Amino acid sequence: MSRIATGICAAVAVAAGGYWLSTSNSNSASYPLISSAQAQEAELDTSTVVEMVQGADDAPVEIIEYASYTCPHCANFHTGPFKQLKKDFIDTGKVKFIYREVYFDRYGLWASMVARCDGPEKFFGISDLIYDGQSEWTKAGGPAEIVDELRKIGRLAGIDNDQLEACLQDGTRAQTLVAWYQENAERDGIQATPSFLVNGKQVDNQSYEEFKQLIEAELGS
Repeated sequence: MSRIATGICAAVAVAAGGYWLSTSNSNSASYPLISSAQAQEAELDTSTVVEMVQGADDAPVEIIEYASYTCPHCANFHTGPFKQLKKDFIDTGKVKFIYREVYFDRYGLWASMVARCDGPEKFFGISDLIYDGQSEWTKAGGPAEIVDELRKIGRLAGIDNDQLEACLQDGTRAQTLVAWYQENAERDGIQATPSFLVNGKQVDNQSYEEFKQLIEAELGS
């Protein structure tokens, strides 16, 4: 389980620009988020960030997951227990599932911006691709190589190059996402990933059987 400190992680994620400007002699326009730290200061409206939801709005059980795309434990959950959870409880209308990103670093932030690039309809499918390939794209090399791998995932999901670049270059959006994450994590007392709120009660990562027991208890079955 990965432990987090929200203030530090947020600062690291948004500071992507400073790193690239100080280490690359290439044209800054060719790299994602390198100008995020220089984005025109504006009022950050976190209400513009769309909640990513699966399942029925009126489901009796609500599960909120806090996860990072660079967290191996989160990848293990999404490639394992989550699939059974979705089949048994989300797709059957018993659980409303909300996914909220945590940003350890710029790479997780870039992955989030790719996942969100084509709207809620494609978000979970792109997220599956990101988690499935986590061991490859996170180890592709430096920032340029890593973001190129994330671009490949976006293109595989049907997003064209111009749209991908627009998403990745949106520094104000990056800052808004980090502010949104920090608000959520501080309000809900999130200290590790993945973490879950089951009808408002925080629980740590656990096996599918343990999740099943928790959900069935909430359902009264």
